[in-house]
Amino acid sequence: MAKYPELPADLQKELRQTAEAIVRDGHGLLAADESTGTMAKRFDKAGIENTEESRRAYRELLFTSPQDIPQSISAVILFHETLYQKTKQGVPFVEILKQRNIIPGIKTDKGVVKLSCTHGETTTQGLDDLDKRCAQYYKDGCRFSKWRHTLYIGPLTPSAVAIQENANVLARYASICQANGLVPIVEPEVMTDGDHDLETCEQVTTDVLVAVYKALRDHHVYLEGSLLKVNMSLPGADCKKEYTPQDVADATVRCLSRSVPAAVPGVVFLSGGQSELDSTNHLDLINKTPGRKPWQLSFSYGRALQASCLSAWKGEQENTAAAQAVFATRAKMNGLAASGKYEKGEDTTGGAGDSLYVAKHAY
Repeated sequence: MAKYPELPADLQKELRQTAEAIVRDGHGLLAADESTGTMAKRFDKAGIENTEESRRAYRELLFTSPQDIPQSISAVILFHETLYQKTKQGVPFVEILKQRNIIPGIKTDKGVVKLSCTHGETTTQGLDDLDKRCAQYYKDGCRFSKWRHTLYIGPLTPSAVAIQENANVLARYASICQANGLVPIVEPEVMTDGDHDLETCEQVTTDVLVAVYKALRDHHVYLEGSLLKVNMSLPGADCKKEYTPQDVADATVRCLSRSVPAAVPGVVFLSGGQSELDSTNHLDLINKTPGRKPWQLSFSYGRALQASCLSAWKGEQENTAAAQAVFATRAKMNGLAASGKYEKGEDTTGGAGDSLYVAKHAY
């Protein structure tokens, strides 16, 4: 069998150390990589005008929260615009994060396009200039990247073609990122849209992850210097059958055990439209569930860290401290859940118990 060139030893070490630092115990990621269009929807709901300045001010609120955010947030995923923004005092956000021992990362995919000859399925674009962009992002302070693709459960979906195509795209993305010093977070998301049951989600997610890790292996991706971001095994949003939080935790752990290699340092979950409280509780139970779990299991939440914070802020400067306190609470609770130390009974003020589901959600 042919011997393929490997990443230099010093680059492997850097990638591994970065990946391990991101998922160190009790820490997770803030996903602040929402596009301008997605921010418009979030701001509109909160009654905030969507301008570059309002987006900058909101991200500054998150990144400069005076509470002990670095004790639970290890890394932040940024959108291209946000990467180059600064505080009101002129300090680049990247420098603010580094000063707080928070690792900056970047969303690198460019959204989805239709996958021909399928039942409305898609593939993710952005590979053409990815090598050039990754090299620049590394120079500009990023140390990891994220690439998302989505799959929907239906009578004829996800198809084998869509699963395989997106697995290969994720693998090509991951290998390009690693060659440029960025830890790739691969994010195959099985969406909650539909009326499927939990068991179907578990099986489909398992099939998807098996295909993804086969593709990563085929493309010689260094697993020790990579991370997985994935959905929990959840019933569809319109499913009539009821499940307990422990059912979700058991199915999620079983899915990962059957599909994710032990070499991967960590798995971070997306919230997938769950309420803030459900996202935290499920993560905690996943970590408390008995069994062999060779990876760190943590969070990479956007809405589930920000929804109550944004509602508290409302775009008003005088609400900044109150909004930061809400954000700090959500970060702390998820940090505890990432270690299996979260205790229920938290106050639900600020809408923490409200569902955050959005049909066909796109960033």
